[in-house]
Amino acid sequence: MASTNINVRTDGELKAKAQKVLNRLGMDMSTAINIYLVQIVEKGGIPMDLTVRKQHAPQLGGWEGKIWMSDDFDAPMEEFKEYV
Repeated sequence: MASTNINVRTDGELKAKAQKVLNRLGMDMSTAINIYLVQIVEKGGIPMDLTVRKQHAPQLGGWEGKIWMSDDFDAPMEEFKEYV
């Protein structure tokens, strides 16, 4: 198979960070890009999810429906005094 060159413009800092990771994996940038291209062919598309995150209202987890705001600031304290 004949080799060909690909020229890519990217942020210098991003390239340096990626190179550090690849070095730890014992891999050079060309090998990593070739793996990426093989995966594009194998998957028939980009080999990862490409999504736009929806902005959600903050989630309260298990506290949903258990937290409430009183119209009267002192009301929770009065309930606490009754409890004690």
